Amino acid sequence: MAELLPLLLSALILGLLGGGHCLGMCGGLMGALTLAIPKEQRARRLRLLLAYNLGRILSYTTAGLLIGLAGWAIANSPAATALRVLAATLLVCMGLYLAGWWSGLTRIEALGRGLWRHIQPVASRLLPVSSLPRALLLGGLWGWLPCGLVYSTLLWAASQGSATDSALLMFAFGLGTLPILVATGLAAERLTALLRRRGVRIAGGLLVILFGLWTLPGPHQAWLMGHGGHQDASASAPRHSH
Repeated sequence: MAELLPLLLSALILGLLGGGHCLGMCGGLMGALTLAIPKEQRARRLRLLLAYNLGRILSYTTAGLLIGLAGWAIANSPAATALRVLAATLLVCMGLYLAGWWSGLTRIEALGRGLWRHIQPVASRLLPVSSLPRALLLGGLWGWLPCGLVYSTLLWAASQGSATDSALLMFAFGLGTLPILVATGLAAERLTALLRRRGVRIAGGLLVILFGLWTLPGPHQAWLMGHGGHQDASASAPRHSH
C-alpha cells in the first residue's frame, strides 16, 4: 500500500489541477442543480451537492475498475508498455489543453458521445433534484459524460496493471475534482475565479505535462525516485496484482 500512496496523491492533484476543465464540463449542471432545488429545501443544498458528487466519483471508480481489468489482463504483454506510453501522451496533451495551448485532446471526447446519448435523457428526467438518492443517481449518471481529462486519467490508472489500484486511483482523482465543483454549486466565486486565472491554468497544465513525461517508461523514473541509476520495477512496469 505504501508504494501506492504517491500515485494516489498524484491522482488527487491531477483532479484538482483539472478543476478548470471540470468547470466547463459540469459547472453548468452544478448551477442548474442548485437552482432547481425547491426554495424550502435550500438548507439541504450542500448535502445534495455532496450526494451528487459522490455518485459522480463512484462512477469514476467503477470505470477505473472496469478498465483496470483490461490493464491487468495485458500486464504481461508488450501491450502494457504501449498502454503506458499512450496514457503518458494523453496526459501531456491534457496539460497542453489545461494551459490553453492546444485543444486537440477534446476530439477524443467524441468516443463517448454514443453512450452519452442514451444516458443523457435519463439524467435529465432526474431534474429537479429533491432528494439525496435522486442526487446520488444523477451524479452517477453524469460521471459518464464524455471528458478528455477523465479518459486520460483512466488510461493512466489502467496502465498500473491492477484493477484494484486503478479503481482507487480514479476514486482519488474524483476526490481531487470535488472542491471546485462543490464551490461552483455553492456559488463560491473566489475559488472558481482563482482556478480560472490564466496563470493558475498554465501552472496546472505544466505540472500535468511533467507528470505525463514522468509516466513514460524509462530510467528517468528511477532517477526521479532517488534510486540512482537502478531501474525501479514498480515505476517502469505495471503491477500484476489483481
